[in-house]
Amino acid sequence: MADEVVKFKVTIDGIPVEVEPGTTILNAARKIGGDIVPPAMCYYSKLEGSGGKCRTCLVKVTKGSDKDPRPMPKLVASCRTTVMDGMEVQNITSPEVVEARKGVVEILLINHPLDCPICDQAGECKLQDLGYEHGAQNTRYEFERRTFDPISLGDKIQLHMNRCILCYRCVYVANQLTGEREHGVLYRGDHSEISTYIEKALDKDFIGNVIDVCPVGALTDKTFRFKNRVWFTKPVNAHRDCPTCSGKVTLWYKGEEVLRVTARKDEYGEVEDFICDTCRFEKKNTSDWVLEAPTQVGKESVIGANHYLQFNPPSVIKENKKLQAANAEQLQRTEPLK
Repeated sequence: MADEVVKFKVTIDGIPVEVEPGTTILNAARKIGGDIVPPAMCYYSKLEGSGGKCRTCLVKVTKGSDKDPRPMPKLVASCRTTVMDGMEVQNITSPEVVEARKGVVEILLINHPLDCPICDQAGECKLQDLGYEHGAQNTRYEFERRTFDPISLGDKIQLHMNRCILCYRCVYVANQLTGEREHGVLYRGDHSEISTYIEKALDKDFIGNVIDVCPVGALTDKTFRFKNRVWFTKPVNAHRDCPTCSGKVTLWYKGEEVLRVTARKDEYGEVEDFICDTCRFEKKNTSDWVLEAPTQVGKESVIGANHYLQFNPPSVIKENKKLQAANAEQLQRTEPLK
């Protein structure tokens, strides 16, 4: 008889869930889903070692476990704290957590320029979402902001260090997906910045994934810069037989033109399968791909503006097509006015 799998029961905002030992509070919350999932700007489940940098996922542990019911003395990062059996956690139900998250967002925005109208990440920016949800109208910061000139990291990637929040995701991508890392974090403290060794180009295969994992507009795709807004494009899932990666991507269309190619992302904005640079930068013709279906976009996302297809059930879509065909046929039979 197989050994019974031991699971821990944890309660988050009054909702119980059973998870395996070693699961973090954040991933336990993701099993429940919905609004109780803490935001995460640095944690990335596909990148080993990520998390613990941004502090946006802070939660309050009101009961440590059944064996030791004492609450934890201060707020903890849910992406780095593992659950215990009987643990009780508060996220959005705790005023202390909400106030702390507001302070964290204020810190993240201290040096981040409010250039959303010209930023390519607008509409897909997690910091933009956090700013609307938890941001304060005014900042208490009285000192001069850090400023940097844009740095070209090759012919495909542009670095805007002004926008960087030092989440380290791009560094982990380079460490874990490419053969050699050519960029990292220089200096320490309030002087820290992402840069390359004597401005070397980032040209290793799979390095384009730093664009997808960046939660803000610090690393942008030069082939897409200033070409369009994401809410004016239509994302479509597609695949190809690629010898290097899974070949599963999202094509972003404007009319019949493919403006950019990105990896597919899950509901938490994390890449499902990292894609190679060939798929990302060199395959921008529809003939290169096998189209699957329109990408499912959440109703709360600005990308879903005017994309009615994914919000209607198939039966309604089919009926609408029938009506459109009938109307077109009737118009053809109608004699032109004299």
